[in-house]
Amino acid sequence: MHSAIDASNTKLVALAVGDSPKLAHQFMSTREIAQLTGKSHDNVLRDARRLVAEGVLKSEETPYTHPQNGQSYPEFLLSQRDTLVLVSGYNSQLRARIIDRWQDLEARVVAQVRIPQTFAEALRLAADQAEQNLQLQQVIQKQAPKVAAIKRLASACGAICITDAAKQLQVAPSKLFDWLEQNRWIFRRKGSKRWIAYQPRITSGLMKHKVTALKPDPETGIERAAFDPLVTPKGLARLAELKAGGSL
Repeated sequence: MHSAIDASNTKLVALAVGDSPKLAHQFMSTREIAQLTGKSHDNVLRDARRLVAEGVLKSEETPYTHPQNGQSYPEFLLSQRDTLVLVSGYNSQLRARIIDRWQDLEARVVAQVRIPQTFAEALRLAADQAEQNLQLQQVIQKQAPKVAAIKRLASACGAICITDAAKQLQVAPSKLFDWLEQNRWIFRRKGSKRWIAYQPRITSGLMKHKVTALKPDPETGIERAAFDPLVTPKGLARLAELKAGGSL
């Protein structure tokens, strides 16, 4: 049984552009669940896939790259709700370890929250936010016809690769890849050249993965898969709105 937990297994992921850590959403990987419970990752994956097939879990498989051999393997990044659903059938001691871990993660996020200390600070923060919202709304209204056209286009097609999404948005592919990486839509595992979509973007319907099954690892026999990120119609429409607002 593993007692040491790799902090990188648990993600603190901001959902919106410019989100601060205080608005972050937490995700626990099935690898960390395996470590916490002493179960093999294959068994945890099996449980997660069964619950996904039953329509109980809302998460999708996400690849991770093994730091030693550079190979990609499947995992799930689970929200707190999905994590607790997954371990509900485990014994009380194992469930307690998962709950304790979530409480520790939540405590870290709370520690990062900066709350206005005076009434004047609260008023200033509210006024600044209102002014920013007004400016953004004015820009969006000017760009509304263009956004509507891209939304109609998005609804007429399925999920597309990032390069094709760049063409539809009329931006350079390299610029879109850079923006998606900087704003936590996609990332690369250390030592890997493959792009991967962040789980929150998948959960919110903005992106999805095209999954291609590969031959099992010749040494371990573990199943492998290749994941290619795709922009969904909803994601393309959201990117069009961000471009209209000057954020892309």
